[in-house]
Amino acid sequence: MGLFVMFIINIENCTMVNFGKKLMADQIQEWKRYYINYKLMKKKLKQFVQQTQGGREDRQVIKEFSKMLDDQIEKIVLFVLEQQGLLASRIQELGEQHKVLLENPDISLICELQEAYRTAGYDLLKLLRFVDMNATGLRKILKKFDKRYHSRFTDYYVSSRASHPYSQLQQGISAVVGALSRHLVDLQDHQGSYFSIYDQPSRVLKDPVIDQINASVDKLTHSTNFLQFLGQHALILQEDMPTTAEDHANDQKYHFISLILNLINTFLYMVNTYIIVPTADDYALSLGAAATVCGVIIGSMAVAQVFSSVYFSAWSNKSYFRPLVFSSIMLFLGNILYALAYDFKSIVILLIGRLLCGLGSARAVNRRYISDCVPLKTRMQASAGFVSASALGMACGPALAGLLQTNFKIYTLTFNQNTLPGWLMALAWLIYLFFLSISFREPVHEAEENHIPESARAEHVETENLEDGLVQPLLLSSKDKLDEDEDQDFEDSEELSEDSHKPATSIASAYRLLTPSVKVQLLIYFMLKYAMEILLSESSVITAIYFSWSTSKVAIFLAVLGLTVLPVNAVVGSYISNMFEDRQILLASELMVLVGIMLSFHFTNLYSVPQYVSSALIIFVSAEVLEGVNLSLLSRVMSSRLARGTYNGGLLSTEAGTLARVFADGTITIAGYLGL
Repeated sequence: MGLFVMFIINIENCTMVNFGKKLMADQIQEWKRYYINYKLMKKKLKQFVQQTQGGREDRQVIKEFSKMLDDQIEKIVLFVLEQQGLLASRIQELGEQHKVLLENPDISLICELQEAYRTAGYDLLKLLRFVDMNATGLRKILKKFDKRYHSRFTDYYVSSRASHPYSQLQQGISAVVGALSRHLVDLQDHQGSYFSIYDQPSRVLKDPVIDQINASVDKLTHSTNFLQFLGQHALILQEDMPTTAEDHANDQKYHFISLILNLINTFLYMVNTYIIVPTADDYALSLGAAATVCGVIIGSMAVAQVFSSVYFSAWSNKSYFRPLVFSSIMLFLGNILYALAYDFKSIVILLIGRLLCGLGSARAVNRRYISDCVPLKTRMQASAGFVSASALGMACGPALAGLLQTNFKIYTLTFNQNTLPGWLMALAWLIYLFFLSISFREPVHEAEENHIPESARAEHVETENLEDGLVQPLLLSSKDKLDEDEDQDFEDSEELSEDSHKPATSIASAYRLLTPSVKVQLLIYFMLKYAMEILLSESSVITAIYFSWSTSKVAIFLAVLGLTVLPVNAVVGSYISNMFEDRQILLASELMVLVGIMLSFHFTNLYSVPQYVSSALIIFVSAEVLEGVNLSLLSRVMSSRLARGTYNGGLLSTEAGTLARVFADGTITIAGYLGL
């Protein structure tokens, strides 16, 4: 029961117009009496509200409501355990047949046994969907109770049932999945040994049914691992499980080489962003500006990105190829101007170059491509690839800057540590543009941006009405009709936000979908990006003033910081997030960021390298932990309507982070006017 209650609060937000009708329509008829009695619980809740208004004590209501929940959950869990036992018996019988086949192999019998194991797997999948549907119903009832009584009953109920004996439910499911996986792989191995190598088809290591089962279990439990944690770091929101037709459509859109080109764009852009950081202060000085103007040089790219993110996200509704081409051209021209500014002795040309680079930021397109065109079964890996490409680009940028320590001229063009980053990135974008033009495959776009066509909507309504007709009597009595109307009135306020599958159509509508907790998390994201940007952008100025570091030393320092991103996320995703609650990790990492910032101040006459480096590591690593957990939480609590469309969750997080960088780089430049 404990784990089942955890299913209730971890389940993805459901976007059904009327859950009661959906529950009736989707029920497996032979299991009908084991489902949650959703209609009864709604009526009871309505009665409790009326009784409380009449003077009944809340404590008595909570006690009676808890008893009702316990009865419903116990009925469901006992049935699930019974079905698990039946599945276990079937697998045990199949295991006996498996042993016989090992002694007397017969390829036709092996194929039959494989199919029997797959059938058992699909039955387990059906059972998991049964759990999913009931957990969703119970979550909705708990949510209604909390809202009606302005209480946190859900937290109390979950914590008080966490140690119940029925919490062993997950171990039973895991055991069945493990047995199915082992036997299917073992049979596949033996099947291959009876064929000639020329007759054996390409070997698949894991049967598709196991992938589907694992996906269902993960959806229920939100079990955390490094890959999933890293994928959530990208804030590419996962929608509800697609239908077979939708998944097939995504398979048709998917093109592996196009995905790789999309990730290369992400990598090159991050390299482009950070390759100038070690030399930005020196470049500013060479053009007659103050060293702290490096904040404007670095931040001008972020200023342009604030605007480019919106139009790129809107453009990707119609095409992915053309925005990526435009992005590459803008970045190519921007880097050319950045490099030429040295010989023209013009800070204006330099800033125009950086603004053009910011206008070529296609990170919104990169996210949308993964969200819209990558099948669900590989979307988490693609999301993790997006984060990894960003982290590697962040580390490689400063490292490349450290290698470009030379000075020579070709005709009137100067090639030194200040201009070579521009020339190198211009060449990289030119090469990328060439491969993009010959290898990228434009996926098929829907006629309208995430809108359900009228014909499809009408067909959906007809189908829903037909399903309702199959599970309800043709004629309702006046009493039944009255009860249904009352139930609908009671549910209207809770279900109002679930009346549409459409994405947000404007910044204002997207903002209205943000709950107070999501706004707080976006503010946390803004602040951690602000701290990280100040640390990175001012590093060349601080280390030059206090320690006289060369560009190579600054580059190595920044590269080492960048290389901590993936290991830190690996530790958090694989271990820390499984040991502590997310809010505990958030609070601890916020405090550590504060400690790092305090440690970075110049308190005494001696400001040493160990003090600066240790404070920088504490700030950066703690901010990385904070960012990972924060975005992981955001990916789970944001409205599913922000999963797609122009104004999606990824765009909102990008805008928050970009604005933070703008403010941070502006802070550095303004602080420079105060003098050393």
